[in-house]
Amino acid sequence: MHDQNPVFLPGPTNIPERLRQAMSGPSRDHRSPAFARSLVQLLADIKPVFGTEAGEVAVFTASGTGGWETAITNTLSPGDRVLAARHGMFSQRWIDLCERLGLEVQVIDAPWGEGVPAEAFREALAADRERRIRAVLAVHNETATGVTSDIGAVRAALDAADHPALLFVDGVSSIGALPFHMDAWGVDVAVAGSQKGFMLSTGLAIVAVSPRARAAMETARLPRCYFDLRSMLAAGRDGSYPYTPAVPLLDGLRESVHMLLAEGLEQVHARHRHIANGVRRAVAAWGLELCARRPALYSDTVTAIVVPRDFDARALVNHASEAYGVSYGIGLGAVAERVFRIGHLGHLTEAMALAGIATAEMAMRDLGYPVVLGSGVAAAQHAYQVRARGTPEPAEAVAAMEVR
Repeated sequence: MHDQNPVFLPGPTNIPERLRQAMSGPSRDHRSPAFARSLVQLLADIKPVFGTEAGEVAVFTASGTGGWETAITNTLSPGDRVLAARHGMFSQRWIDLCERLGLEVQVIDAPWGEGVPAEAFREALAADRERRIRAVLAVHNETATGVTSDIGAVRAALDAADHPALLFVDGVSSIGALPFHMDAWGVDVAVAGSQKGFMLSTGLAIVAVSPRARAAMETARLPRCYFDLRSMLAAGRDGSYPYTPAVPLLDGLRESVHMLLAEGLEQVHARHRHIANGVRRAVAAWGLELCARRPALYSDTVTAIVVPRDFDARALVNHASEAYGVSYGIGLGAVAERVFRIGHLGHLTEAMALAGIATAEMAMRDLGYPVVLGSGVAAAQHAYQVRARGTPEPAEAVAAMEVR
């Protein structure tokens, strides 16, 4: 029966029954007028989730990495310089992709657990008097460290330097779960994935592009074929695809967007913040620390937890899976042995989160962690129960509360 347990990964996330049913329909003709009408409507409906009116959306059969490649190959040319920060596994992987594609990457290293270094970006952009930097890369939500960065501050850095570089943002683990303001932040290409905030199976890279990015496509010389945005956008305007699409996933995406918009995006974001708050309260009750270095950086979609010295986080994740049939996120890269992650994005309720917290406690106790059974659960229950009663808890009470 273990396959019925919820997962606590930062993606793939738990899939609501409504979306599983939407993805299990009969085969249908992706060249039919009915499909064309539904695709045109879907591409329009997705835009509010990205926070854009001016942008256009394309949906590729790929993972988020395909979305990264789409952003780069459609707007840049061999030898172009891009500016990027390396402060987690996914920022590191995007840098690697750029280098493999023949770009010159100007890397600013920051500690894992910090966000995008906007001030360092501002200095680098101001120093680029020849305007060689063609694009700036930013990971909005770094799932390896549980850090959400301030993309508005990155836009402010570009504006302060009066720099024309394009702004590319990885929103794979944020869009559909956290506030994302593509137009207001001046984002030129934003990338999302179906398996995160959209609560679906892996397989769709959802890419939104600004008018400036569309203009850059006309002179870009990096090769692209499958990920050619010009072909995809042109086909999408008519409700078609340049190749056979993953129709069941598109059916699921359509239903997912309906669910998000019906709930209301502000409520979706508040729900994620609420669930995350309970998880963070549990971690504090355990006496453990977060990988994210300060509260302003705390992610509302994944919490990365630093294990005590002399413990191996990978062993904890493996034990939870084998003993209790529950999945947590392993540590990645520079924090592989030091961090385990509790994902709380997408389809997750208070009751599900409490089950994940309780199981993590049992697994830690099994391995000799200095954790009191029930401490984290009680802390999270208090956070969730206060909201259920409809009485906001005073901030000073939250700060002073001790779980005994």
